Amino acid sequence: MLETIQNILGFGVGDFTVGGILSAIVVLVVCILVMRILNIFIGKMLDRANHLDKTICGFIRTAAKILLWALTIIIVCDSLGISTTSLVALLSVVTLALSLSVQNIMSNLFSGITLLITKPFGVGDYVDISGKCGTVKSVGLFYTVLDTVDNTVVSIPNADATAASVMNYSREPKRRVDFKFTASYDSPTEDVKAALYDAINADSRILKDPEPFVKLSGYNASDIEYTVRVWVNSPDYWNVNFAMYEKVRETFAEHGVQMAYSQLDVHMK
Repeated sequence: MLETIQNILGFGVGDFTVGGILSAIVVLVVCILVMRILNIFIGKMLDRANHLDKTICGFIRTAAKILLWALTIIIVCDSLGISTTSLVALLSVVTLALSLSVQNIMSNLFSGITLLITKPFGVGDYVDISGKCGTVKSVGLFYTVLDTVDNTVVSIPNADATAASVMNYSREPKRRVDFKFTASYDSPTEDVKAALYDAINADSRILKDPEPFVKLSGYNASDIEYTVRVWVNSPDYWNVNFAMYEKVRETFAEHGVQMAYSQLDVHMK
């Protein structure tokens, strides 16, 4: 009986025997069980990592499965007596060829992972990326998508986004709005400043802390320049910006302040 079993296990075609195939099957089953355990462990670790984006978690899960399957194939081939040296070398060559052919794609991929980890901006933030301004619609593995104020969708390759200087206007809860107003030399400074303060106090969205700043800041050829700086909550930035220009025109008229314009005085002798 034992001899018969040995004969069956020793039977084979070429370099493959029944015993070797059965051994490889057992190794494959063990590898699959180990893979499942590792995948469950990796999944639990990623579920606990609340700071990681869901896109990154999905990418890590997929990459882990591919790596585990590659290792399984190598181990099973080794148990069958197939030389794994040449297989590993072949996989290395294929990987190198693929990485060269998809260099730009891989660059955007790893840049996307960098953006998702470092989070210089998030969905809903208003940003300026190399002169392209808009609200972040999505941050994917390959592209960052912005919605502009005129309802245009801009897709920026992640490699460009990571290499660029990013201005995030939504990260801080408060923003400062800066204005430059000009008035005639004939208008007293105190009247001009009073008119500007009236325009500021008329808008409840302007914060009292930090205190608004109003100062004379320059003497031009045809007018005197005044600098106004006020603080607002970030979502109110543009509304306050436009409202101030309209309100200042009204308060200048109420205080008798003459709005300046470019002019040339010619004196005849």
